[in-house]
Order: sequence, then structure tokens, then C-alpha cells
Amino acid sequence: MSALVVGLASPGHTSQKVWGLVGAAGYACAALVAARSSTPWARTPAVVAVTGAAAVPLLYLSVIGRAQMEVGVVERAAELLFSTGTPYNPAPHAVRDFNPYLPGMALFGIPHLLFGDTPFAGARVWFLVGFLAAVAGAVRVLTRGGALATGPSGTTHGATRGASAGLTGALWLIACPVVALPLSIGGVDPPVIGLLCLALAFTQRGHAGRAGLVVGVAAVLKWTAWPAIPVIVAVLAVRGGRRAAFRCAAASTGLAALTITPAMLVDISAFYQNVVLYPLGLGPTASSAQSPLLGYLIVLLLPHGKAVTTALIALSAVGVGASLLLRPPRSTVAAADRLALGLLLAIALSPATRIGYAVYPIVLIAWPRFTARLSADRPATPHPAGEPPYHRRTVASRLCTASPATAGFLSPHRSPVGRDARRRPHREHHETGARHSVGADDSRRAG
Repeated sequence: MSALVVGLASPGHTSQKVWGLVGAAGYACAALVAARSSTPWARTPAVVAVTGAAAVPLLYLSVIGRAQMEVGVVERAAELLFSTGTPYNPAPHAVRDFNPYLPGMALFGIPHLLFGDTPFAGARVWFLVGFLAAVAGAVRVLTRGGALATGPSGTTHGATRGASAGLTGALWLIACPVVALPLSIGGVDPPVIGLLCLALAFTQRGHAGRAGLVVGVAAVLKWTAWPAIPVIVAVLAVRGGRRAAFRCAAASTGLAALTITPAMLVDISAFYQNVVLYPLGLGPTASSAQSPLLGYLIVLLLPHGKAVTTALIALSAVGVGASLLLRPPRSTVAAADRLALGLLLAIALSPATRIGYAVYPIVLIAWPRFTARLSADRPATPHPAGEPPYHRRTVASRLCTASPATAGFLSPHRSPVGRDARRRPHREHHETGARHSVGADDSRRAG
């Protein structure tokens, strides 16, 4: 239904209209297949949905040469980067002249710079490749080395089942309309959100340095990844201690600084116009990213509306930051929820935003909950120094902390039943020893 609404409401010359009409047919076919399936969230309807709502529109739009404006912006940014040393136009006038992305995004335009208008050189294709690689990496991190169930023939099935479930989940993620739409028309947000999912997977496994590097890569692509740095650092500080939090913060901010600073110093005025003023809607040219959300309405209806929205965004950032200090998240699911809340506030209050930015909160709320199930049975990797070794606790110790009743049952000092249970193996040992000695005497007599 959402695809059909997008197709009918979009202007006729846009790639959104093509995606909406083609994707609606793909979702209808997937719904028919799902209705005949006895398993909820099965893989077959997911494959049908991905084919009809992502693959077919992507191929058709590539053939007719129609894409989102961002594709051309990124490809021109790569040309400027290699010719001037900065991916930013020093004198932008029209909307197409602005590049609101951070310098790392220009890397997706390098294949077009090298190979021209060939089918697989466009930035849209490499946005898709970056997203798929990041999601596949997240699934691998969470399922690799999982708890294995050995079958009758000696084969192992646990890791295979985890990878299979991860593939099915990834297919449903791609089939989601807020993901399939930008993947088909060439949106820049899928690789960013894919890297955030990978960073959260490393966080869940306790790999602070790798999580920091991945979120640092996302942070050199777009501003929307920057709120993830303090959130991931906060959850690592709770789970892994100060040393893990410092490793993550140093890796992420160090990588971002090394990448952004050179491009900024080449022409700081161009950087400020393109990356700061234009995305906030504060430049002389209005951003094309406008939706009737709260920030846009404030600018439209209130005097000094831009200053009001800027202050509200700053206050929301301070509030989320204070929550990280006062009540830091203790799991990756909680961290993703906190990040989704911060991004949702920024999206709603920004005077220049798109409904398509909803891909961030939706994926951050849904995907970590699914991946938490992927790794539920996998033994955790050794945690950094300072983190409690939760994975080393035995079943008995977990039961002891579960309730007073089970603690009394399992503790020999608090329950007579526990003392009897503790002594019983010794009596059985003596009785067994007695039986063995009697058997030995009988055998000696027989000899």
C-alpha cells in the first residue's frame, strides 16, 4: 500500500513514481505467496518482495537512466575531489551545485569517474554494494562461531541455521519499503545505515576497536552517523569499561578527523556552505529536502523560525546526551533505541528533511532486535578488561541469582535439600566402591 501511495502521489517524471508503481506490483505478488505459506516471515515471499520492489525497479531505472539527484551530486563530487582536492563547489548557486555530504561519500563516485557511463559504474550501484556488504558483515559477525548442534552424522548445524536465519532477515530488511525505495532510486542513506548496523554488531560482540572504526567510516559519509558515536561509546563503557569506550571513541573520531580535515582545509568556505548551512536550510539556496514535518512548519509559520529550529535541535541533542550520562544503555538494542530517538528528533525538527530519512529510526528499531536473536545461543567472545565475564557464568550460578527459591535449592548452606543433594553423590561413591571391592574379592576367590 505504501508503494502504491508513493507511485500515485509522485510527479510523473520522477524515479519515485516508477518505484511506487512497480514496487506495488512486487509487494502484491509477495503478499499472495506469503498467504499460501504456512511459516510466518518465510524466505520465499521475502525473495519475491526483494525482486519486485528492489531489483526490478533498480534495473528498469538504470536502463532508462533515471535516478535520484544524489547520484549526480556524488559523481560530480568525485570529479571535484580529484581536480581541486575538495569535493565541494566553491560557488554553488543551484540545488544541484551543493554537496551536503561529508568527503567520504565522494568515494562512491570514483567508479563513474574511471569508467564513465557504464552499467556498473554509477554511484547508485555502489550505494547498493556498500549497503549489502555492511549488512552481510553484520550477519557474519553475529553468527560466526555460534553454538553448534551436532547431528547423528557428526555434522554441525547451529552456525548454518544462524546464517540461514540471517539471510532471511536481511532479505526482509531489503524488502522494507523505506529501504527498497532508496536502494532502487539511488539514495545515499542505505550504506550509512548499513555501517551503523555493522558497528552495532561489533558492539554486541564486545569488539570496541572494530566498532569504532566502522562507525568512523559511517561518520565520514554523512552527518546522520555522528550521533551513533556517543551512543556506542556509552554502551561500551557500561559493558566493557573505560578502556573499551576510549578505544571506540579514539578510533571513530580519529578516522573521521583524518578524513574530513584535509578536505575542509582546502576550502573551508566551500565546506561551510555545502555541509553546514545547506543541510540546515540556512543557506541562500533552499534545500530540496523539504517535508511538512515540525521543523519545516516552524520555519514557515513562526518569525525567526530557523533560529527556533536550530535551538530545538541543540536542546534535543543535549537531552539525549544527558540521558547517555545519567542512564546509559546496557545493550545494543537499548543503544539502537536511544540512537533512533535522537535521530527521530533531529529529523522532525530539521527545517530541511525528507520523509525518506525514516529509514534510520525504522531500521535501528527493528534490525537490532532481530540480530539479538541471531546471537542468543552463540558464546560471547572474551570481553575486554573490566567487563564482567557474563559468558563464563554457569547455569547453576544463573539459577542462583534468578530467585530466592532456586538459590535456596542450589545452595547447600541454605536448604536441607541442598545438603542432602550434596552428600548423596558421596554415599553413591562409597557404595559403588564397596560393590567394586566385593566384586574384586569374588574374582580373587574364583581365581
